[in-house]
Amino acid sequence: MERYDAIVVGAGPAGLTAAIYLARARYRVLVIEKAAIGGQITITSEVVNYPGVRKADGKQLTAEMREQAEAFGAEFLQGEAIGFDLEGDFKAITLKDGRTLQSLGVILALGANPRQAGFLGEEDFKGRGVAYCATCDGEFFTGKEIFVIGSGLAAAEEALFLTRYGRKVNLLVRGDRLKCPEPVTEQVENSATIQIHYHTQVTAAGGNSVLEYLVLRNRLTGAEEKYIPEAKDNIGIFVFAGYEPATTAVRGIVATDEAGYLITDRNQKCSIEGVYGAGDVCIKNLRQVVTAVADGAVAATELEKVLVEKYVRLSLPKIAVSNKNDETQIKTGLAETAALQEQPDGMPGAFLDATLRQQLQGVFQQLTKPVHLRARLDNRPVSREIRHFLQEICALSDKLSYQCEEPEKAAVTKLLPEIRLETDDGYSGISFHGVPGGHEINSLVVALYNLGSDGQKISSELRDRIVAVNQDIRLEVIATLACTMCPELVMASQRMASLNPRIEAHMFDLAHFPDFKEQYQILSVPCLVINNEQVLFGKKDLAALTDCIEEYLREKQR
Repeated sequence: MERYDAIVVGAGPAGLTAAIYLARARYRVLVIEKAAIGGQITITSEVVNYPGVRKADGKQLTAEMREQAEAFGAEFLQGEAIGFDLEGDFKAITLKDGRTLQSLGVILALGANPRQAGFLGEEDFKGRGVAYCATCDGEFFTGKEIFVIGSGLAAAEEALFLTRYGRKVNLLVRGDRLKCPEPVTEQVENSATIQIHYHTQVTAAGGNSVLEYLVLRNRLTGAEEKYIPEAKDNIGIFVFAGYEPATTAVRGIVATDEAGYLITDRNQKCSIEGVYGAGDVCIKNLRQVVTAVADGAVAATELEKVLVEKYVRLSLPKIAVSNKNDETQIKTGLAETAALQEQPDGMPGAFLDATLRQQLQGVFQQLTKPVHLRARLDNRPVSREIRHFLQEICALSDKLSYQCEEPEKAAVTKLLPEIRLETDDGYSGISFHGVPGGHEINSLVVALYNLGSDGQKISSELRDRIVAVNQDIRLEVIATLACTMCPELVMASQRMASLNPRIEAHMFDLAHFPDFKEQYQILSVPCLVINNEQVLFGKKDLAALTDCIEEYLREKQR
């Protein structure tokens, strides 16, 4: 079992800060993140109240935090922690793929997930008008009327962001005021595109194939009104009704309050020795980037004291940590970066920077079987990007190879370009339509790992259910590269394809296949299409996707 000095679960601002402090102190630190590095702040387009940074988007800010942590030697792992054994000197964390990791201390920076508003029709119209991420789905409502539910800072900021797209943005507030800083409130109130509706809540929403109306209730009078836009066009509802702490896996192990938030002392210590909480997952009055990084710094420095005591008391040998801020490491990094800029045909190394390249090499070292990437191209610019992307990826391992085919015009279909993953046994059933960059590079890496090694571990019960599917299933996941929720569904579908030859998994980048938007009435991603018949929305893990396939097959048999 691999041992670390500290494991940080969650890579939002709190977790990244903790990693910076611990790695800088020369401890071996692993950061585990199941979704996107950066947490909820990555969907915020403009951060203007973080000291020392006049303006930055959330993704940029946290990307720099990660680079800083890695420069001090912190390690990162994409995976979901589902089991926690936190008693005693050595803590054990079990990942969803079956691996178990050990450490002397743990920092829980688990974050929080968006809460549903609870109105009638919310579940039915997810992806068809109801959304939870303005960054992912705002563009789908260009020229439409948009409603934003919420009164906090997130709702206000997202309402401002959505003015880029909507012809009118209605901010629905249950109370009599906005609960956010005065400058943001003034910005919302002074916007010519935003109209604020106080004492207002949505009780129902509906339509035919997409969202076309909503029912508004005045909380003072109790009167309800069915609202249909004058243009009788489809509308969008963006829900920002607060968050729920992501503590399901640790409830009953560490102390939480009734809502599930971690109970910590002023030093961020949880109810178990050597375990600390940080960020939005903790009980606190203010949930902001600045308070998250403060939590992470406090938790890390307090954990350092525990680590010092344990090393002495247990007579443990120190684990060596590579600090990339060392002069030799910096020179190596600069050399790698320079090498990446020298691409054929003058194409810059836009897909893999030096840090990502080094990480991928570590993953690909675990490949024991060859995987071939066969690209079927068309004459669009995206096909040229695919060539260079495959060159960069396959240069990282002798187990990876690629071939590009340019079909005759008669053979060109609306589904090109396509990258098919093949093994020595032939086509694996896994395809990417477009460049699997952005967040989807994680999907590609996991797919290559599953095909080129023993693959991610899953329970025997779940494996048996997937293998038992005895009808041809074609899964199409329509995604955008900026969506943080899409990769989980893409990876789940591809894992199914890697285990059962009767299942195919195709990832489509909506930017290059815009016809799907109208064909499937897509107003949110990810969108899942089963056998060109059933359309579902929202992220799903492997177990949830398996449930969907089984339900689909039962419906077909009725």
